[in-house]
Amino acid sequence: MHRGARICRNMEYMTEPVKHTPGHILCCDCGVPISPNPANICVACLRSKVDISQGIPKQVSVSFCKQCQRYFQPPGTWVQCALESRELLALCLKKIKAPLSKVRLVDASFVWTEPHSKRLKVKLTIQKEVMNGAILQQVFVVDYVVQPQMCGDCHRVEAKDFWKAVVQVRQKTLHKKTFYYLEQLILKYGMHQNTLRIKDIHDGLDFYYSSKQHAQKMVEFLQCTVPTRYKASQRLISQDVHSNTYNYKSTFSVEIVPICKDNVVCLSPKLAQSLGNMNQICVCIRVTSVIHLIDPNTLQVADIDGNTFWSHPFNSLCHPKQLEEFIVMECSIVRDLKRNAGAGMISKKHTLGEVWVQKTSEMNTDKQYFCRTHLGHLLNPGDLVLGFDLANCNLNDEHANKMKSDRVPDVVLIKKSYDRTKRQRRRNWKLKELARDRENMDTDDERQYQDFLEDLEEDEAIRKNVNIYRDSTIPVAGDTDDEGAPRISLAEMLEDLHISPDATGEEGESMMT
Repeated sequence: MHRGARICRNMEYMTEPVKHTPGHILCCDCGVPISPNPANICVACLRSKVDISQGIPKQVSVSFCKQCQRYFQPPGTWVQCALESRELLALCLKKIKAPLSKVRLVDASFVWTEPHSKRLKVKLTIQKEVMNGAILQQVFVVDYVVQPQMCGDCHRVEAKDFWKAVVQVRQKTLHKKTFYYLEQLILKYGMHQNTLRIKDIHDGLDFYYSSKQHAQKMVEFLQCTVPTRYKASQRLISQDVHSNTYNYKSTFSVEIVPICKDNVVCLSPKLAQSLGNMNQICVCIRVTSVIHLIDPNTLQVADIDGNTFWSHPFNSLCHPKQLEEFIVMECSIVRDLKRNAGAGMISKKHTLGEVWVQKTSEMNTDKQYFCRTHLGHLLNPGDLVLGFDLANCNLNDEHANKMKSDRVPDVVLIKKSYDRTKRQRRRNWKLKELARDRENMDTDDERQYQDFLEDLEEDEAIRKNVNIYRDSTIPVAGDTDDEGAPRISLAEMLEDLHISPDATGEEGESMMT
């Protein structure tokens, strides 16, 4: 009985599943038990004998241009890459592309370094088949040294005498108000950043560029901001008959309409009729992307674009220096005005007034002038106003000479006059200027610039397109007895940012600018 029970127990043991454990072998070099592999060597011994990263450089140099913040990508391309970006990682891997072709790249990533250390570290994980088909994986770090090198474009910029395209902006007028306004628009939208050089000449500005594309972009910007027309030409500098390449210098001649703010113009009869039967004698109140005109007799306004102007050109009747000062003797507001059929839009910002004025230079006489004006909301008896005396002026204009004498007003008032010295003293704001090669500014240029600053204070529509900065050297509070002269509020001013080199260092200052 005891013997049968033992047999049954042995049969139960035999029916249980047998668990097989993987076998181990000893490393042929160090004798450590390892799992079987084709080389029969442990990983430590295999790495001591075979280095799969051999041939891959552990230190590589990368060229970097500090002026334009771009890296050099062979054979001749400069690309802009952010730190630890995919583009920069691809550029670093291309520097060791030939040695990496002999191994299998598994992973690549950046190792953090200080931004100012001029070092880039890339951790690589590679695999390669070694002895008897064994695959070995290895992780190592490649150190990239960032070396400063000026690119070709920046080298030409620093030379300041190499250019491939020039934009010549001209305006055939004696006043530079439009150019001062255009300068502020260029600064606001950063259109001067790609220029090699800006040269100030008598009739306008010259913008030099290293590529034709930048010049074309500038021409398109000018067409969107002021009424212009342009002509393009190019001159062959050199050519290569073997590679069929040509080197040209391009010139873009841009002409701005010869009309500025506060000019009195005489329209052609056909153009005046197409604008809503307005009078031919008008005042230019603003020049933006179009010419804004107002009829001082009816307050009718019209906008003329560049194409319309060049189809029906007109000129200014009087020179800005012919502005004379008048004193208002009597002023009355015109309430009900009969409008003709087909009349255009009426200005809501102006008030039509009938005034009697007298020249301040003829105060010892009793000669007075009667006129209508669009400044009825500003003028009171005793105020000083600037205007043109058309009655005693020799008008050399083909359209004005054909008009009837009763249709030409004796006086056209332009704007109210304030004390310029007091306005300059209380002006607590400033504008930025383009860095350009210019001649010495004479007294006439300074007077025109002051006229432009006064226009900014008086016209909010122009002011909203200009960046105005607060002048910390002028106190905000001051004399309030300025005869009601318009001023710019603090809410419309920007704080001028100054970065001191002591706080950020030389490199930090260049990065901030």
